[in-house]
Amino acid sequence: MLPFDELLVAVGEFGPYQKRLCMLSCITGIFFAFLYVGVVFLGSTPGHWCREPGGETIQEMCGWTEEEFRQLTVPRSTLGTFSSCQRFDVDWNITRVDCGNRQDDPSSLNNTRLAPCTNGWAFDPSLSTIVSEFQLVCENAWQADLNQAFLNVGLLLGALVIGYGADRYGRKLCFLISIFGFGISGIGMIFSPNYMVLLVIRIIQGVFGKGAWMSAYVLGKITEIVGSDQRRLVGTVAQLFFTAGVIILPGIAYLIPSWKTLQFSITAPCFLFLVYYWLLPESPRWLLSMKRTTEAMEIVKHMAKKNGKSLPQDYITPGLEDNLSSNPVPWDVFKTPQMKKITLILMYAWFTSSVVYQGLIMRTGIVWGNLHLEFFITGVVELPSALLFYLTVDWLGRRIPFAVSNIIGGLSCLATAFIPEDISWLKTAIAIIGRLGITLGFEIVYLISTELYPTTLRNLGVSVVSSLSDIGGIAAPFLLFRLASVWTELPMVLYGLMSLIYGALVFLLPETKGIDLPESTEDIENTVPNPSNLSFV
Repeated sequence: MLPFDELLVAVGEFGPYQKRLCMLSCITGIFFAFLYVGVVFLGSTPGHWCREPGGETIQEMCGWTEEEFRQLTVPRSTLGTFSSCQRFDVDWNITRVDCGNRQDDPSSLNNTRLAPCTNGWAFDPSLSTIVSEFQLVCENAWQADLNQAFLNVGLLLGALVIGYGADRYGRKLCFLISIFGFGISGIGMIFSPNYMVLLVIRIIQGVFGKGAWMSAYVLGKITEIVGSDQRRLVGTVAQLFFTAGVIILPGIAYLIPSWKTLQFSITAPCFLFLVYYWLLPESPRWLLSMKRTTEAMEIVKHMAKKNGKSLPQDYITPGLEDNLSSNPVPWDVFKTPQMKKITLILMYAWFTSSVVYQGLIMRTGIVWGNLHLEFFITGVVELPSALLFYLTVDWLGRRIPFAVSNIIGGLSCLATAFIPEDISWLKTAIAIIGRLGITLGFEIVYLISTELYPTTLRNLGVSVVSSLSDIGGIAAPFLLFRLASVWTELPMVLYGLMSLIYGALVFLLPETKGIDLPESTEDIENTVPNPSNLSFV
């Protein structure tokens, strides 16, 4: 039998068959984006103030609006805004109020002792979120951060569990199970009776969400049935669909202010992906590695027919699948010296990419005020990075743009930290350059991770290294907010140093431009030379 990459050349490396499958699989990236950044809208904090049951009786008696009621019962901060976590220590049930002189009442309470909210909070009725549903404000605000943290725990578990399952039981089966579980858990979240149940469901949602996205990305549709020259294009398209999700979500959230309706709207369409049972085949490369040659060659024949090609006469040979078959376990990614080095570098790369990428997004939320516009802009900023990815990874190879993008991102973060606030245009411009660099690096790490592991370990290998991005996602908010409490720009210093180290380590990885995907661990050691002997291009 011809090696599978040579067989792909014969039947079409990126014909109509692969284009259709890649497009179908990339669509799932939109819904993974909804999952990844959706908490920004589902868990945003509406305007809130202490609830005063006695005062509400006065409001009804006097016929006051909500704004007029707050003028009387809610103290103001030194900045003149309504206090969110304190109230006047007054028993409104026994306090007399002149309905006609309500505007004079606040001044008479200026010297009244303040107290914490003891009767819960009232929230801006124009917006319903998880925070307002479960009263996650003031002394309970720290619980709101657990929402994204628990999701990242699920993403971590999904990378390990579903990644292992996809290499052992098949990409297609794991994708279908994951997308079904993703839909069920996403809708089940709406019916959570309390916050603890919601957090448990978020873990489950993360497991299946990560499993669906990874299975689709590696499931042959993205990397295993296209030629090496087309991987950059497919990787770019996959990233564009994710970015499309980031851009679309703010618009949906703006039109749907209720978190339950929003959650249903961005989850229910996932069930449509179950029709992929009939539309997507199993990865023929994986089938060969599992000794299921007959099934694999049926798919290859169908691929050749759809691409207007014919199979070569020497496509059948025994023994290839015997060499590839295995039941992988996670520690196999450390099996050889070369694989150990690759895995450790990629683990740091995924961790740093996640910490810096999510940190920059959350920092933007601190700096700017319009939540929906903010996230629309962060999505638009990512579009040029997709173009740069497409133009550079085949022209310069993977390694140079991978390293340089992170070095530029790191230098930009450091520069942003020390540019004075009064030169805001320069500070913003440098920050955007840094965001572009970090995003480009994040896109390349997806591609290069799938190219550095053999077929028998590809899904598991990507799962293991990408799991560090989920650990980074758990750490990101804590690093940002704790460091920012010391000095607002301190997180940028950390991001800069981490990214510079990241960029330097990338030069220790082998170049994968134009190289066939490795089929076995022996290929990693025998066909990939020491990276110090590789040219950059």
